[in-house]
Amino acid sequence: MSQYLGAIRQLGYVVNDIEAAMEYWNKVMGVGPFFYNPRVPIENYTYDGKQYDVHNSVALANSGFIQVELIQTRNDAPSMYRDFLQAGNTGLQHVAFWTEDYDTDLAAMQARGYHVKMSGEVGTNGRFAYFDREYHPGTVIELSEVLGPKGKMFRMIREASENWDGKDPVRPFPNLKEAEA
Repeated sequence: MSQYLGAIRQLGYVVNDIEAAMEYWNKVMGVGPFFYNPRVPIENYTYDGKQYDVHNSVALANSGFIQVELIQTRNDAPSMYRDFLQAGNTGLQHVAFWTEDYDTDLAAMQARGYHVKMSGEVGTNGRFAYFDREYHPGTVIELSEVLGPKGKMFRMIREASENWDGKDPVRPFPNLKEAEA
Protein backbone atom coordinates (compact mmCIF):
# COMPACT_ATOMS: atom_id res chain seq x y z
CA MET A 1 0.00 0.00 0.00
CA SER A 2 1.40 3.36 -1.01
CA GLN A 3 1.06 6.05 1.60
CA TYR A 4 0.48 8.50 -1.26
CA LEU A 5 -2.04 6.80 -3.55
CA GLY A 6 -3.28 3.58 -1.94
CA ALA A 7 -2.94 0.14 -3.48
CA ILE A 8 -1.17 -0.63 -6.74
CA ARG A 9 -3.98 -1.76 -9.03
CA GLN A 10 -2.25 -2.44 -12.35
CA LEU A 11 1.05 -3.78 -13.67
CA GLY A 12 1.87 -2.44 -17.14
CA TYR A 13 4.09 -4.57 -19.38
CA VAL A 14 5.49 -3.22 -22.66
CA VAL A 15 5.93 -6.04 -25.16
CA ASN A 16 7.05 -6.44 -28.76
CA ASP A 17 4.33 -8.97 -29.68
CA ILE A 18 1.06 -8.53 -27.81
CA GLU A 19 -0.55 -11.64 -29.29
CA ALA A 20 2.35 -13.82 -28.10
CA ALA A 21 2.26 -12.09 -24.70
CA MET A 22 -1.48 -12.79 -24.28
CA GLU A 23 -0.91 -16.42 -25.20
CA TYR A 24 1.91 -16.71 -22.65
CA TRP A 25 -0.14 -15.13 -19.86
CA ASN A 26 -3.09 -17.41 -20.73
CA LYS A 27 -1.26 -20.72 -21.17
CA VAL A 28 1.69 -20.39 -18.80
CA MET A 29 0.38 -18.05 -16.12
CA GLY A 30 -3.31 -19.05 -16.32
CA VAL A 31 -4.38 -15.40 -16.37
CA GLY A 32 -7.33 -14.23 -18.42
CA PRO A 33 -9.45 -13.58 -20.19
CA PHE A 34 -7.71 -10.68 -21.91
CA PHE A 35 -9.74 -7.87 -23.39
CA TYR A 36 -7.85 -6.66 -26.45
CA ASN A 37 -7.97 -3.36 -28.28
CA PRO A 38 -5.74 -3.06 -31.35
CA ARG A 39 -5.92 0.76 -31.17
CA VAL A 40 -6.72 2.38 -27.84
CA PRO A 41 -8.84 5.53 -28.30
CA ILE A 42 -6.53 7.98 -26.50
CA GLU A 43 -7.57 11.63 -26.62
CA ASN A 44 -5.60 14.73 -25.62
CA TYR A 45 -2.38 12.71 -25.54
CA THR A 46 0.76 14.62 -24.55
CA TYR A 47 4.40 13.69 -24.09
CA ASP A 48 6.67 16.33 -22.52
CA GLY A 49 3.79 18.79 -22.90
CA LYS A 50 3.47 18.34 -26.68
CA GLN A 51 0.54 16.65 -28.43
CA TYR A 52 1.02 13.58 -30.62
CA ASP A 53 -1.12 10.97 -32.33
CA VAL A 54 -0.14 7.77 -30.56
CA HIS A 55 -1.16 4.27 -31.68
CA ASN A 56 -0.96 1.62 -28.97
CA SER A 57 -2.51 -1.82 -28.74
CA VAL A 58 -3.54 -2.88 -25.24
CA ALA A 59 -4.77 -6.09 -23.63
CA LEU A 60 -6.18 -6.14 -20.08
CA ALA A 61 -6.87 -9.03 -17.70
CA ASN A 62 -7.01 -9.46 -13.96
CA SER A 63 -5.31 -11.81 -11.57
CA GLY A 64 -7.34 -11.20 -8.45
CA PHE A 65 -7.17 -7.54 -7.40
CA ILE A 66 -4.28 -6.74 -9.79
CA GLN A 67 -4.88 -5.88 -13.43
CA VAL A 68 -2.28 -6.96 -15.98
CA GLU A 69 -1.88 -4.55 -18.90
CA LEU A 70 0.03 -5.58 -22.01
CA ILE A 71 1.05 -2.71 -24.32
CA GLN A 72 2.49 -2.75 -27.81
CA THR A 73 3.41 0.50 -29.54
CA ARG A 74 2.32 0.59 -33.19
CA ASN A 75 3.87 3.88 -34.35
CA ASP A 76 6.92 5.98 -33.53
CA ALA A 77 5.09 8.74 -31.65
CA PRO A 78 7.05 9.81 -28.58
CA SER A 79 5.94 7.90 -25.48
CA MET A 80 7.40 6.42 -22.34
CA TYR A 81 6.67 3.00 -23.85
CA ARG A 82 8.78 3.82 -26.90
CA ASP A 83 11.55 5.16 -24.63
CA PHE A 84 11.43 1.93 -22.62
CA LEU A 85 11.82 -0.20 -25.75
CA GLN A 86 14.55 2.02 -27.19
CA ALA A 87 16.49 1.59 -23.94
CA GLY A 88 16.51 -2.16 -24.70
CA ASN A 89 13.81 -3.07 -22.20
CA THR A 90 10.67 -5.17 -22.40
CA GLY A 91 8.46 -6.28 -19.53
CA LEU A 92 7.20 -4.35 -16.54
CA GLN A 93 7.28 -0.64 -17.37
CA HIS A 94 4.89 0.93 -14.85
CA VAL A 95 2.60 0.41 -11.91
CA ALA A 96 -0.75 2.19 -11.83
CA PHE A 97 -2.72 3.61 -8.96
CA TRP A 98 -6.42 4.14 -9.59
CA THR A 99 -8.25 7.19 -8.36
CA GLU A 100 -11.74 8.60 -8.20
CA ASP A 101 -10.31 12.00 -7.19
CA TYR A 102 -7.87 12.61 -10.04
CA ASP A 103 -7.38 16.36 -9.64
CA THR A 104 -6.62 16.10 -5.91
CA ASP A 105 -4.25 13.14 -6.30
CA LEU A 106 -2.48 14.73 -9.27
CA ALA A 107 -1.98 17.98 -7.34
CA ALA A 108 -0.69 16.05 -4.31
CA MET A 109 1.87 14.19 -6.43
CA GLN A 110 2.97 17.41 -8.10
CA ALA A 111 3.33 19.04 -4.67
CA ARG A 112 5.70 16.18 -3.79
CA GLY A 113 7.84 17.13 -6.79
CA TYR A 114 6.54 14.63 -9.34
CA HIS A 115 6.27 15.93 -12.93
CA VAL A 116 3.93 14.60 -15.60
CA LYS A 117 5.85 13.14 -18.53
CA MET A 118 2.95 11.56 -20.47
CA SER A 119 -0.81 12.03 -20.19
CA GLY A 120 -4.12 11.65 -21.98
CA GLU A 121 -7.69 10.43 -21.66
CA VAL A 122 -9.43 7.15 -22.39
CA GLY A 123 -13.15 7.89 -22.32
CA THR A 124 -15.01 10.36 -20.13
CA ASN A 125 -13.43 10.63 -16.66
CA GLY A 126 -10.62 8.37 -17.82
CA ARG A 127 -7.62 10.67 -17.54
CA PHE A 128 -4.14 9.31 -16.90
CA ALA A 129 -0.72 10.72 -16.07
CA TYR A 130 2.68 9.05 -16.02
CA PHE A 131 5.29 10.69 -13.83
CA ASP A 132 8.89 11.22 -14.90
CA ARG A 133 10.59 9.41 -12.03
CA GLU A 134 12.02 5.95 -12.59
CA TYR A 135 14.37 4.15 -10.23
CA HIS A 136 14.80 1.17 -12.55
CA PRO A 137 12.65 -0.41 -15.28
CA GLY A 138 9.16 -1.10 -13.96
CA THR A 139 9.01 1.73 -11.43
CA VAL A 140 7.24 4.45 -13.41
CA ILE A 141 4.05 5.56 -11.64
CA GLU A 142 0.79 6.02 -13.52
CA LEU A 143 -2.18 7.81 -11.96
CA SER A 144 -5.35 6.54 -13.64
CA GLU A 145 -8.82 8.02 -13.21
CA VAL A 146 -11.55 5.38 -12.93
CA LEU A 147 -14.76 7.36 -12.45
CA GLY A 148 -16.37 6.98 -15.86
CA PRO A 149 -16.70 4.24 -18.47
CA LYS A 150 -13.07 3.19 -18.04
CA GLY A 151 -13.79 2.39 -14.39
CA LYS A 152 -16.87 0.38 -15.38
CA MET A 153 -14.79 -1.48 -17.96
CA PHE A 154 -12.10 -2.26 -15.37
CA ARG A 155 -14.75 -3.72 -13.03
CA MET A 156 -16.16 -5.84 -15.87
CA ILE A 157 -12.67 -7.15 -16.70
CA ARG A 158 -12.04 -8.09 -13.06
CA GLU A 159 -15.43 -9.82 -12.82
CA ALA A 160 -14.73 -11.77 -16.04
CA SER A 161 -11.55 -13.15 -14.46
CA GLU A 162 -13.39 -14.49 -11.42
CA ASN A 163 -14.08 -18.19 -12.00
CA TRP A 164 -12.74 -17.93 -15.57
CA ASP A 165 -12.77 -21.41 -17.12
CA GLY A 166 -10.04 -20.80 -19.72
CA LYS A 167 -12.51 -20.42 -22.61
CA ASP A 168 -12.39 -17.43 -24.94
CA PRO A 169 -8.97 -16.30 -23.66
CA VAL A 170 -8.92 -13.18 -25.87
CA ARG A 171 -12.03 -11.03 -26.18
CA PRO A 172 -12.77 -7.68 -27.81
CA PHE A 173 -12.37 -4.53 -25.75
CA PRO A 174 -15.70 -3.22 -24.42
CA ASN A 175 -17.04 -0.13 -26.17
CA LEU A 176 -16.37 2.85 -23.90
CA LYS A 177 -19.13 4.92 -25.52
CA GLU A 178 -21.70 2.22 -24.62
CA ALA A 179 -20.35 2.11 -21.07
CA GLU A 180 -21.10 5.85 -20.72
CA ALA A 181 -24.83 5.28 -21.27
